[in-house]
Amino acid sequence: MSRELTAALIGAGPHAALGEYAKVFDRVTGAWDCDYVHFTEDSAVVERYSGNVTFGWVLDGWAVQDVWAWNAPEGEATRRVAGTTIRFLDRETGIWTVYWFMPEKAIVITLKGGAVGDRIVLEDDGADGLRRRWSFNEIRPESFVWRGERSADGGKTWWLQAEYHMRRRT
Repeated sequence: MSRELTAALIGAGPHAALGEYAKVFDRVTGAWDCDYVHFTEDSAVVERYSGNVTFGWVLDGWAVQDVWAWNAPEGEATRRVAGTTIRFLDRETGIWTVYWFMPEKAIVITLKGGAVGDRIVLEDDGADGLRRRWSFNEIRPESFVWRGERSADGGKTWWLQAEYHMRRRT
């Protein structure tokens, strides 16, 4: 069954109809090792851990899916923790919609955005009243930096909640 599901899911690359918009996420497709760091609102480091993330085209190249995985803190029953994101383009607006799922904690987050210069920037208003921004920064063939930020004033000021440093697997 898993081979059939994999064959039905995995795409060979972006669908031609996505045109130039495919370049937004195509540059991060592949497998990455990751160093995760989380911060308090006053910039103190809360935790550090390592893991990996894999991005790829799915659903005949109409969407990009990733799987983020990391080791749970010592003492927790589950050693591997994982979540996944599905992102797809609204071709009329040029805006990407992103859904993050973490089934273990029953988390679903939705963001929207796209390319901003050389970066990828996605935002939403969280259920907690704080604005959320996820960005892909310093994107190079061998590395990039993912940042998660929050804002309590509608996006006028931001605090860094998480920063993940990616290194492409060879």
